[in-house]
Amino acid sequence: MQISFIIPHKGRFEMLSQTLESINRQNFNLQNVEVIVVSQTPELTQQELVKNPLFQLSIYTRPVNETISALRNYGVSEATGKYVAFLDADIWLSENWIEQMINELALNPNRIISSAMQICNDDAPALEKIRTNLSNADVNCEVAFLPGRNLFLTKADFNKIGGFPEHLVTCEDYYFTDQAAKLGKLFYTSKATYIHLGEDKVYKDMFHKEIWRGQSNLQSIAGRSIPLREWPSFIAPPAVLLVFTASLILLLLGFFSFALLSFLVAVLPIFIYSLRLFLIADKKLSLIHILKFYFCYFPARAIGTVLGLFKSIGIKTY
Repeated sequence: MQISFIIPHKGRFEMLSQTLESINRQNFNLQNVEVIVVSQTPELTQQELVKNPLFQLSIYTRPVNETISALRNYGVSEATGKYVAFLDADIWLSENWIEQMINELALNPNRIISSAMQICNDDAPALEKIRTNLSNADVNCEVAFLPGRNLFLTKADFNKIGGFPEHLVTCEDYYFTDQAAKLGKLFYTSKATYIHLGEDKVYKDMFHKEIWRGQSNLQSIAGRSIPLREWPSFIAPPAVLLVFTASLILLLLGFFSFALLSFLVAVLPIFIYSLRLFLIADKKLSLIHILKFYFCYFPARAIGTVLGLFKSIGIKTY
């Protein structure tokens, strides 16, 4: 085999089927492709996931207590390809994805991982457009880290990196690509694209997911040096929540001036982050929608970080 796709799965059959269909439509000789789905849903083996697959499909079932990192690492242990391609189970790939990922690695021997740019439909909800633009802050260049939704590298380099960190419930892709960046370059290209089918579209769902995503924030920085660029993402959410809580307490105590001052201090990071994204998106997104996003994002991340100190927070699907 030349390419081994590794797809961790839990719960959602329809999106996984669409992911497999997008692989089936690749402009590539799929006789050289195997797809390994590592699932925590035993019923998956009874589903018809893709009609007339042109690739070799293998499904493995793993215990529900294993992390997504463990599922990915298990998939690699069963892989026979020269390259490994990590996908989430809710990704629609452009038809040139395989071809372009191989080309991007071949263009520069110092590259260790290539990844495609996220896109969304023109009629996508505002929240999905915000998420997409956040993913595309830096395109067609080397980046500091990559999300785990689509990663392409050689199996040999995966082994050098040491696999995904199985002790982390979330943030595992950040940790993995941070380790990879010590060995080579991470390249994010617009020459191939993907749609995140399971992207957040409703603020209520986003709030709960960000609580879940935030639970491994502190664990993900253990045992590694933290560059200056990462500190704001760790400090800002809990700081905003803490100062905002203080403003409410001051308001209840009747200290109106101090309450107002605390509130302004709390919203300052939100405004700065919102303005930054507004400019990154070339002013094509509503500033009001961006502000709403960060007013949800910061408290949720802070709550997740605090809860993650005491327990593992479950989530139904990925």
